[in-house]
Amino acid sequence: MLSVTIDQKRSYRIATSIFFFIAGLTYSSWACRIHDIKSQFGLGNAGLGSVLFALPIGLMVSLPVSGWLVTKTGSRRILIAAGLLFPFMLMLIGFTTHIWQLVIVLFCFGFMNNVFEISMNTQAVGIENLYGRSIMASFHGLWSLAGFTGVGIGTLAVNLNWPIWQHFLIIGLLCWVLVFSARSYLLPADAPTDDGPLFAMPDRKIMQLGLIAFASLVTEGTMLDWSGVYFQKVVQVPEALTTVGYIAFMSTMAGGRFVADRVVTRLGVKHVLTYAGMISTTGLLIAIFFPHIVTATLGFLLVGIGVSSIVPLVLALAGRSDTLPPGMAIAAVSTVGFLGFLIGPPMIGFIAEALDLRWSLGLIAVFAGCTVWLTRGIDTKQ
Repeated sequence: MLSVTIDQKRSYRIATSIFFFIAGLTYSSWACRIHDIKSQFGLGNAGLGSVLFALPIGLMVSLPVSGWLVTKTGSRRILIAAGLLFPFMLMLIGFTTHIWQLVIVLFCFGFMNNVFEISMNTQAVGIENLYGRSIMASFHGLWSLAGFTGVGIGTLAVNLNWPIWQHFLIIGLLCWVLVFSARSYLLPADAPTDDGPLFAMPDRKIMQLGLIAFASLVTEGTMLDWSGVYFQKVVQVPEALTTVGYIAFMSTMAGGRFVADRVVTRLGVKHVLTYAGMISTTGLLIAIFFPHIVTATLGFLLVGIGVSSIVPLVLALAGRSDTLPPGMAIAAVSTVGFLGFLIGPPMIGFIAEALDLRWSLGLIAVFAGCTVWLTRGIDTKQ
């Protein structure tokens, strides 16, 4: 472990926080203009879905490559490169004029998104080790805060009638300025590793952490994609209030990440993961059994609190694996976890079509409850 001063640790933490902010700002800027891109290319719902599928394909393809690159080259170099290329892909999206161009760029966008995520989480694990206490959740809080910022700028861009290319160019250039301002202060001690195989089979602990991430991201993906539909179809709120559940969930998820580290320091990782699963499950059950605007909103607030800390904490635990290098361990957990993010929303759609949306949310409550059971056997000792 590096011997560093308090000022150096603070510099490393601030620099890495800036990169988390860049990642959140870039992704949310893209997400808030998807509807405009759909209109620009004259896509229907099915056509848009087919085009958007390029993004998760790129992300999944990059998962083993990301871990290998970070392990062999070091997270600092990869993070700087990704910090430049990820916003660059956003800018390219704004300049596409044909569907085939959009598909290729979205594939690259998804690929670079994951390279960015793995390298910055590896940096965060190294800095957390220097601090000797939990700080991972606060990094992810910056990602969530950047998401709100990106949506705010995107709303302003739409109201000012900025074309997509202009909006994405401004965001990309802003991100580049942030990269160049923070790059010199990143943690330098994440040394390249030449030992070991290119790919290694994850051990039992890594797979268990991956399943916890899977269960949490199934819940998170469902909340992001289906909260508005649930409030519209089941809670039956007026059109102007359909986003209440989404806002409630996002607010407590972001806020929870800024306080989670203090709670972990006081209670321990295992207890926090257990309580998080209980809170998520309770929130979902409240929303299911009492589908009224006040109770459903309360339920979604609780779900946001529950899922806020789970993924940051399991990634931190993966990064301290004694069988795999941090980059490969984080990539392995991310692989399993992201499958939940992909599978959850369409699974909800199929079940809702066959049965009922409340039944679908009931299944998600089962997944949320599984995090409690899975956490029982996890070893959180460093």
